[in-house]
Amino acid sequence: MSEKEIAISVNDLHVRYKSMKARSFRGSIGRKKQKVEVVDALKGVSFDVEKGQILGIVGKNGSGKSTLLRTLAGIFSPDGGSVDVHNNTVSLLAIGVGFQKELPGRDNIILTGLLLGFTMDEIMEKMPKIIKFSGLKKFIDKPVRTYSSGMFSKLSFSISAILEPDILLVDEVLSVGDARFKKKSFKKMQELISDENRTVVIVSHNMNTIQKLCDTVLWINEGEFKEIGPTKEVLDHYIEFMEQEEEEA
Repeated sequence: MSEKEIAISVNDLHVRYKSMKARSFRGSIGRKKQKVEVVDALKGVSFDVEKGQILGIVGKNGSGKSTLLRTLAGIFSPDGGSVDVHNNTVSLLAIGVGFQKELPGRDNIILTGLLLGFTMDEIMEKMPKIIKFSGLKKFIDKPVRTYSSGMFSKLSFSISAILEPDILLVDEVLSVGDARFKKKSFKKMQELISDENRTVVIVSHNMNTIQKLCDTVLWINEGEFKEIGPTKEVLDHYIEFMEQEEEEA
């Protein structure tokens, strides 16, 4: 039996960022410099994702889930360890990421497509489908800074869904938008997942979404690897952990 092809390799990944330490109003008077603290967002995380695998990532708020997705997408650089996407095209679906807000929606479709490695001909061929799926025809030539968060999400999802990258990273956007678009985007996501050559990584606090879409789940806690395995098994452990934390709070 031949080994399955690896789409994403993460090895001993460390990501840190600087944050201004909170200070009371009284304590800040007369001080020109705020104290900067270094936050360890990811601490030695390692895992592989096979080609065609649908991986869900769970963890409580502040565990580093979104940081991990942005590092996989190449937006953040590792401070230690490595990320390898093995020459696959990667698209991150997240609110507020990747768009030039002064440009109209149409230009952002072109720019995003080019950054993903698609040719202008390929982008222009799929442009009508992207606009139709988004339902934003009336607004497509307006600057995206005028868009609501729901419109932003619709355009972002539509670009990635129609251009169909090798690796799709999804950060909570399936829960944004009106009921009709949620239903349509969920159905489209199921279509994308049905392609055995496409790898999808989903971050969501909606356990129902993770259960329905993912075959494997990665659990990270406070920036550290906790567990990876079959969806039901890992979710059972994660839910039990969260319930125990609530009881102890």
